[in-house]
Amino acid sequence: LSICGKLCYAIGGAPNQVAGSAAAFFLQIYLLDIAHITPFHASLVLFIGKASGAVTDPVAGFFISKSRWTKIGRLMPWMLACTPFTVVSYFFMWYLPPFVSGRVVWYLTFYCLFQALTTLFQVPYSALTMFLSTDQMERDSATAYRMTVEVLGTLIGAALQGQIVASAHVSHHCTANPPVNTTDSWQDTPSFPDPSDPLSHQAKVYMIAAGVIGGVYLLGIVILFLGVKEKDDPYALNSDRAIPFCKGLGLTMKHGPYVKLTASFLLISTAVQLEQSNFVLFCTHAAGLRNHFQYLVVTILVSAAVSIPFWQTFLQRFGKKCAACGISWMIPFAVMLVTIPNLILAYFVAFVSGLSIAASLLLPWSMLPDVVDNFRLQNPHGKGHETIFYSSYVFFTKMSAGIGLGISAASLEFTGYKPGICRQSSDVILTLKILIGAVPAILILVGLFILLFYPITEESRKETKLALEVLR
Repeated sequence: LSICGKLCYAIGGAPNQVAGSAAAFFLQIYLLDIAHITPFHASLVLFIGKASGAVTDPVAGFFISKSRWTKIGRLMPWMLACTPFTVVSYFFMWYLPPFVSGRVVWYLTFYCLFQALTTLFQVPYSALTMFLSTDQMERDSATAYRMTVEVLGTLIGAALQGQIVASAHVSHHCTANPPVNTTDSWQDTPSFPDPSDPLSHQAKVYMIAAGVIGGVYLLGIVILFLGVKEKDDPYALNSDRAIPFCKGLGLTMKHGPYVKLTASFLLISTAVQLEQSNFVLFCTHAAGLRNHFQYLVVTILVSAAVSIPFWQTFLQRFGKKCAACGISWMIPFAVMLVTIPNLILAYFVAFVSGLSIAASLLLPWSMLPDVVDNFRLQNPHGKGHETIFYSSYVFFTKMSAGIGLGISAASLEFTGYKPGICRQSSDVILTLKILIGAVPAILILVGLFILLFYPITEESRKETKLALEVLR
């Protein structure tokens, strides 16, 4: 693989990360403080939207596995076809409709559409790794390029969104450090009126950000199409038939390495999603960092982007299971931030969290091709199983993240979160601290414990590589 080919492949996945990052960090606070829907309804939007994307994964895997080879490949037509619709659904997801009563249905509809359409892109795009090269090192290298650019995309998305919409969340009469004799009237003072007008300043800045990110989508798909050439299955014989989707799904669910890998990163990705979705709320309402949240988000993502090459070198030298220990680095520092909300400490926590997030992003996508190779060795006379592995993996991680986000938003409802006010109650602040500190720590520790039983080692990877070369 040429460096140009790897870069074009990596850039193709960046728009999904740009949009996903903007939604992960800002959608919950947008729904609560700009659209002024209740935390319970926000939890429904987040959970059902994630669930719709998760349900689309096996459906997409089924239809893609049935697709025939075309002049531009088997996976590329799916990515080209869904991109324009993804851009439209993303824009309307951030549009503030002039009516109030139907806003929940509006956001639920377009968030579900956006999640489903990004799935139709993500499943073939992630499976494309297996059709770039037959060499494990080349695929790992392409994955490292992809993760680096995707983290940069995550950085661009959060930075663009944060800088454009920051003025929508900065109220001049909400001070970072309220007076000691805080009265209930000050506490209940709304930071902004209910912006029912879609041309209000708060609504306009979010639409501007959505339009910019929509343009990034179109640029990314053009670079992917022009710079990447998809190859047919290099191992399959002409006589080999594609594994039926239902049968293949049953085989993957019985494949030990896949089950352990999925269970582990299902918990870890849920922890990262909880950190992302509640971080801006935590900075705004619990840590007194209302004027710094956009810079803290950028610090997290710059740290993650810069450290991807470090983690790629680390896992090549010490092994992938050993590199997983880096995911746990964020735990003690997140707990410190919750207990000692200090500005300098917040930036240090953001930096360390970026290192951990980079490891959690790189490792599953680097380990999943090893699992697919292991399965191929045990089932040599079948093809088309790659999309089954990738679609079912994304299904489980999205579903778990949707459940986690739904529960976290619902917990804010139960503790009395009030949209748009300057200072939340002590119960809401305690809930945000638990969602940022305790819950992600427990999920990460349990996920890493499961990963201890993951059976594919560096030695077995080399044996599988040799065996597949003989088969080839």
